[in-house]
Amino acid sequence: MLTAVNILLVVLAFFFMEFMAWFTHKYVMHGFMWFFHRDHHIRDGRKIEWNDVFAVIFAFPSILLIYLGVMTPNSYLLSIGIGIMLYGTAYFMFHDVYVHQRIPILKNFSNRYLRATVKAHLEHHNPHAEYNYGFLIAPLKYYKEEFGARKNKR
Repeated sequence: MLTAVNILLVVLAFFFMEFMAWFTHKYVMHGFMWFFHRDHHIRDGRKIEWNDVFAVIFAFPSILLIYLGVMTPNSYLLSIGIGIMLYGTAYFMFHDVYVHQRIPILKNFSNRYLRATVKAHLEHHNPHAEYNYGFLIAPLKYYKEEFGARKNKR
């Protein structure tokens, strides 16, 4: 039973982080910490951005929870820390590697989910766009467009 609870905690922490990323992106990155996030909206080929400060900030709770989970030992803290770490890894691979090609791999990898989510994110980068703050889950309209376009081609 404990294993099932720990797996559930990992999954819940992962999906909770998408909400936290959306909330933080909308109200912190595009709010009072815009001075760190602004350079991310300027796509000039740089590999290092001030926006990377947020990766360090977001890694801290994961590192702390994993450390405490191992040292106390507390499998619940460890599981939540692992869920946050997995989200951070998925975010990095999708956002920084796949979408923005900061590490030039995964160039020719695509499916309907990725195309819809990338489209939403790239529209977020339009000047004065105040929408699409999520990272791994885009607004439903993008998936409807992508999956509907596929059906219409048949």
